[in-house]
Amino acid sequence: MQTAALLYPGFTALDVVGPYEILSRIPGAEVVFTAVEAGPVRTDMASLALTADRPLAEVTAPDLVLVPGGPGTQAALADPAVLEWLRAVDPGTTWTTSVCSGSLILAAAGLLNGRRATSHWIALDTLPLLGAVPTAERVVFDGKYATAAGVSAGIDLALHLAGRLAGDAVAEAIQLVVEYAPEPPYAAGSAATAPPALVETLRSTSLAVPAL
Repeated sequence: MQTAALLYPGFTALDVVGPYEILSRIPGAEVVFTAVEAGPVRTDMASLALTADRPLAEVTAPDLVLVPGGPGTQAALADPAVLEWLRAVDPGTTWTTSVCSGSLILAAAGLLNGRRATSHWIALDTLPLLGAVPTAERVVFDGKYATAAGVSAGIDLALHLAGRLAGDAVAEAIQLVVEYAPEPPYAAGSAATAPPALVETLRSTSLAVPAL
């Protein structure tokens, strides 16, 4: 099973690395990092880069597609090479997935029309502008399309996928190997539980929704 993890300038590292830690441990799995051009791709924090081993043109038949989000989403939404690749490979995938604002990219490619999907809370209201039906859940499945909310939710998404692909026992074993048992020190992990003033502050900062 080949998973194609899309990279583009300004993606958020954990959106990809979190799911990678889970999906790469499924027996028989192959994870390929791909971008418009092969080579290092800088994350949203600029101090880190991941390497795209293959250009999109060489990744033609993945079983699973993973699209991360991040501040670079806006540019990716307008990149015809990214959107055309998604449209080309999607008919052959078993799963087409995203984390965070990566769902906006799937929607911009026309893959989420009329489908339920989630995204980072700050981008959730943008989904209907692209034809999707926004759902404020951590992980959403609609047919073969699976979307995760912000950043850390990608780990939950990957565990769900591991269970569906390899069975619950394998998924549980992977969860134990990575010791995924979050106990956050604050109740600020979602817009529903964070202090309202903090939510409004972040809405008005550079985390603003990509312009469409």
